[in-house]
Amino acid sequence: MSSSTASGPSWLIQWMQERGIVLWGAANLGDGCTPPDDQGRGFPFAVSWAVPLSPRIMARIRNGPNRDYADEYARVNDRINETSRELATELARRGYRSKPLEASARTDPVRIRGDFPHKTAATRAGLGWIGRHCQLVTRRFGSWVRLGTVFTDLALPCGPPMERHFCGSCARCVEACPAGALTGAAWYPGMPREEILDVYACDGWKKEHWYRFHKGHVCGICSSVCPYGLKFLGRTR
Repeated sequence: MSSSTASGPSWLIQWMQERGIVLWGAANLGDGCTPPDDQGRGFPFAVSWAVPLSPRIMARIRNGPNRDYADEYARVNDRINETSRELATELARRGYRSKPLEASARTDPVRIRGDFPHKTAATRAGLGWIGRHCQLVTRRFGSWVRLGTVFTDLALPCGPPMERHFCGSCARCVEACPAGALTGAAWYPGMPREEILDVYACDGWKKEHWYRFHKGHVCGICSSVCPYGLKFLGRTR
């Protein structure tokens, strides 16, 4: 949802507008899968939002990441983390439990994952779907985004969760992946990551070829060729 059409507490709508966040929503998590708070309790809801990366930078990494992309990746992650902390503080001030989820944090280096997938909150909030490159795809920005998530017990009206993908038969990301890490499978809700992505092949390739950029944690080639992202680029010109 966009800030102009979002439903929810008026203060939260205004809060997002003041920070220039135009694609956000609420997700009903309700299954105890969230990282617990200090008392070991989970959270039934999450606020999810997307921050776009520079489309001009994204369009220039079809042959691999560069310094501009690495810097943009870090800049947007820093903005997300700052916004997450501010929102968690505001929720606490209003009497609600909350917990921010750090952007791009690997807390399980063996399975190469974090505490909770930002993409799960985003798809349940209706922001987009998972493409064949195992990234969130939004209609407005394509997959040229980074995601923020704050868990909370504030009861929020939630957008309808995304139930299907809208990639059609497109497989440009699969063909572009230099690691051969993408299976080409089409996403459905609850789909195991392994059915879409060989995360070890992906991670190994990045570390071997792009270690100088955030120790091999970034690549972006598969995302750079996404038609939805290229449409975003066209609208900005």
